[in-house]
Amino acid sequence: MEIPRLDRHTISHDGIHATVRAMGAELCAFGQGAGEMMWQAGPAWPRHAPVLFPIVGRLKNDTLTHDGRDYRMTQHGFARDRRFAWGAREADRCSLVLEDDAETRAIYPFAFHLELAFQVEAGALIVTYTTTNTGRVTLPASQGAHPAFAWPLPGGGAKDAHRLTFEACEPAPMPRVAAGLLGDATHPSPIHDRVLRLDEALFAHDALILPAPASRWVRYTAPGAAGLDMRWHGFPSFGIWMRPGSDFLCLEPWSGMASPADWDGDFIDKPGLTLLAPGAAMVSSYELRILDAA
Repeated sequence: MEIPRLDRHTISHDGIHATVRAMGAELCAFGQGAGEMMWQAGPAWPRHAPVLFPIVGRLKNDTLTHDGRDYRMTQHGFARDRRFAWGAREADRCSLVLEDDAETRAIYPFAFHLELAFQVEAGALIVTYTTTNTGRVTLPASQGAHPAFAWPLPGGGAKDAHRLTFEACEPAPMPRVAAGLLGDATHPSPIHDRVLRLDEALFAHDALILPAPASRWVRYTAPGAAGLDMRWHGFPSFGIWMRPGSDFLCLEPWSGMASPADWDGDFIDKPGLTLLAPGAAMVSSYELRILDAA
């Protein structure tokens, strides 16, 4: 569906361009010149790069419990389905803001200010997430990125020719995901000598999760294609996901993860959350840069 012009803004600098829309503060295009690296929200998955807030992943029974009350909170939270207000709208940068209101407090009883900032400079797109506690009590929250890129890359040939190369070796076992929750079982890391050879079979049981990667960057490449360099700051975890049979790959820096399947308790005690004191802020960012064809 065509996005109304007032609901989107395109930024550019030195040939790099990105388009953001107000609904969900969602990045929906990124490329260089006439090239496009983002997945274009086809029928297999109708999103481009949803903003994950105030949770990453799923809560058990889709229920947030706090101070003896239950609230319904579905996977990845509500920010991706809310219209943000525009802040700055300039040639090379823009920002969008979401704040608590009666609708959010009915499912998430906390005050917050969430800002997404997008800037193109020096050949890169930088996306910054800032969550600020505007209330009088502790704010428990997670924030995460979920951008989807074309797989295969334009001109990249066969899907199984694509690779992810990490900054560091990542030998730690990965948690299994069952019904959207983290299970007790783990599986061996499929990343060998810093390289993940991409294959749809890797995602037969859901996402690959690196709870605490040593890496802070990854490169997505294929022979003969322009590649992608992603770097992240302030996001302690990382996920990789695709829907088998589709043509996208999600590279996801996270502050937080899904609930463990065997965990029950008050939301403020959920593993992986950031607890912000009144007036405090959580800032995380990621950077995208296009690599020359190999």
